[in-house]
Amino acid sequence: MTLRLAVLASGRGSNLQAILDAIAAGTLDAEITGAWSDRKDAQALVRARDAGLPAHVIRPRDFADRAAHDAALFGALDAAGPDLIVCAGYMRLIGAEVLAARAGRLINIHPSLLPDFKGLHTHQRALDAGVPEHGASVHYVTAELDGGPVVAQARVPVLPCDDAATLSARVLAREHPLLLETLRWIAAGRVQLYEDGVHVDGERTLTPLQLAATDRFA
Repeated sequence: MTLRLAVLASGRGSNLQAILDAIAAGTLDAEITGAWSDRKDAQALVRARDAGLPAHVIRPRDFADRAAHDAALFGALDAAGPDLIVCAGYMRLIGAEVLAARAGRLINIHPSLLPDFKGLHTHQRALDAGVPEHGASVHYVTAELDGGPVVAQARVPVLPCDDAATLSARVLAREHPLLLETLRWIAAGRVQLYEDGVHVDGERTLTPLQLAATDRFA
């Protein structure tokens, strides 16, 4: 069955574009019900409109508090009937009550090898820590910042000549195939979230799936 996706984004929308391109190429059995953002100037909304998709702005400043904003945003998302909500560069925290009602239906892509470097400025923090590897993670969204169960990761080496910009570019090049491969596995029913954690092919997994150089999980 075709996976129905709703996309939340705050910025340039490169992951949204990767999903659009994969759907167009026939390499991802999914459809996008629309894109939503908290920022009217988000490039992701332009990408959505250019693809003929509904593009919505629901700004926090237009609501009394986060709970009211969350209620409006997720009410609109639910009305579109997605199977899965993809946070692709969405930069706002989401309330615990909203997430509890949609457990296992939101994923996020984060530019670090979680649980390391939750939050912002991950590339510079990785350099400052002197780690030999960096990367990206796809995880289920919970009320804990970047703390939900990790589904899959892609790793890149940290090179002696790296600065935050070069490391960021290397990670971004792996983010797109990581997200797409994760979506393929979810669409095929191979990845699911239960109370005891992430299950892959019907069995609980203790370690995240790892993206190989072939852009498939090893």
